[in-house]
Amino acid sequence: MSQFGHVSAVNSSRQYNIPNMWRSQSVWGNGYTCGQMNGLSFAGSDGMGHKLRIPTLRAFRTRSNRNMIPLRVVCMDYPRPELENTVNYLEAAYLSSSFRNSSRPNKPLEVVIAGAGLAGLSTAKYLADAGHKPILLEARDVLGGKVAAWKDEDGDWYETGLHIFFGAYPNIQNLFGELDINDRLQWKEHSMIFAMPNKPGEFSRFDFPEILPAPLNGILAILKNNEMLTWPEKVKFAIGLLPAILGGQPYVEAQDGITVKDWLKKQGVPDRVTDEVFIAMSKALNFINPDELSMQCILIALNRFLQEKHGSKMAFLDGNPPERLCMPIVDHIQSQGGEVRLNSRIKKIDLNEDGSVKSFIINNGNVIRGDAYVFATPVDILKLLLPEDWKEIPYFEKLEKLVGVPVINVHIWFDRKLKNTYDHLLFSRSPLLSVYADMSVTCKEYYDPNRSMLELVFAPAEEWISRSDEEIIDATMKELAKLFPDEISADQSKAKILKYHVVKTPRSVYKTVPGSEPCRPLQRSPVEGFYLAGDYTKQKYLASMEGAVLSGKLCAQAIVQDYEFLAARGQRKLAEATIS
Repeated sequence: MSQFGHVSAVNSSRQYNIPNMWRSQSVWGNGYTCGQMNGLSFAGSDGMGHKLRIPTLRAFRTRSNRNMIPLRVVCMDYPRPELENTVNYLEAAYLSSSFRNSSRPNKPLEVVIAGAGLAGLSTAKYLADAGHKPILLEARDVLGGKVAAWKDEDGDWYETGLHIFFGAYPNIQNLFGELDINDRLQWKEHSMIFAMPNKPGEFSRFDFPEILPAPLNGILAILKNNEMLTWPEKVKFAIGLLPAILGGQPYVEAQDGITVKDWLKKQGVPDRVTDEVFIAMSKALNFINPDELSMQCILIALNRFLQEKHGSKMAFLDGNPPERLCMPIVDHIQSQGGEVRLNSRIKKIDLNEDGSVKSFIINNGNVIRGDAYVFATPVDILKLLLPEDWKEIPYFEKLEKLVGVPVINVHIWFDRKLKNTYDHLLFSRSPLLSVYADMSVTCKEYYDPNRSMLELVFAPAEEWISRSDEEIIDATMKELAKLFPDEISADQSKAKILKYHVVKTPRSVYKTVPGSEPCRPLQRSPVEGFYLAGDYTKQKYLASMEGAVLSGKLCAQAIVQDYEFLAARGQRKLAEATIS
């Protein structure tokens, strides 16, 4: 995958000692400030010792008192929601505990894992918890895979994607708790905020009331919003969703063969509902439009987000993912005797005569052997390295239908603080942009009182992935001029760009088109001792961070279950090698 900008090496052999000046006690206020204010503040931060107050900034003032509007850019976190009693959280916690409570192996398995994204890190973490020795190999010099990030020459971070942690991510939430880093999630108010293309510079909100349980809180959030959908449209939409509500999970699984657009037409849902809601939702979930996305994907998301009270509540990580999320996992793996090696790209999967894996050959010529092998890379990388002897096996043959979708992540640093934004994720509803956030407000490590840094997901990106960074930035600025009409113009006559980074991922999460669900493989392959992990593998969540972590747990579970077989197989091969 080609990356643009400066890439800094990550040394996984040492502990990162980052000053924890941002440790939150979750005692910050709630609601947005009304009327004028003198600046931004982080309140209740014990690491600071006092409130951080910024003097009055001229950049925050509107051009005239006649057009004065309340400043809405306020940095505040909300308390961590109560997730521990949900069925999905308890199920995830039980699976985690099964590794810690499993019988200690007489001889730990050495498991070689390719790929230090969340799937590979999760696999290694839970294998280490079960008493085994993972050897995690990462091709690049940075951890995280699709959550990787880099520091530029100015010391600013730029990321592979804009990553949001939902309440409906039970395995992710358990992982944070197990690593004792829950305080690194910055929870935002329970809302979904959409830009209004027909009203440039304005937003429409879906606010989920805290006093109601699910799904009543979601229903009320929809009913109270009269800006995006009319009452007749809401009624037709609700009637159209009835089969999914009444049919449950079997109905959801049966919708894999139809696109979102076709399903909505079939159910008699007005086209305007697609335009107002489902284009933004489709691009946020899989970076493609409703005429391509499988309806199963939408229904899974709605089921997860609406059936749990805090399912759609969002949190931002308080800093860059490699250091703030990935390194604690690496430290845990290494503390249990595992290894993590960067700059270790797999060149070849070398096979035994019986078709099983003999070793992984690294690009520098080193040969890595183990008792079991895991590929936790994106599916497209696996397909490139798939041995010829395996390509006709149906398990691997079906992978050809799973193809990563191109995604572009754009970061723009401006010369001023933008006013028309929120401390939240925003759905742009632009034909070129999916979601965005002012990271100088939403993320503590990226906080800047004087300038905004917008991080934007450019999608669908298929027609843009081969274009120059300059073309992409020009197109992004034209769209931003619609979102910030008083502050941004395409020619930079208003807010000026200080710098930008464009990160292209030609093959990201698998493209969830109709008919792809049967092609997703189980974590245990038909090849003895070879396993897969990754959000494209079979698991009940979407192609997401949650799906990646769960796939790693399921992969580790399969290996632990196969311990006796793998140990005996290793002894047999050792005996054969000794005789020969």
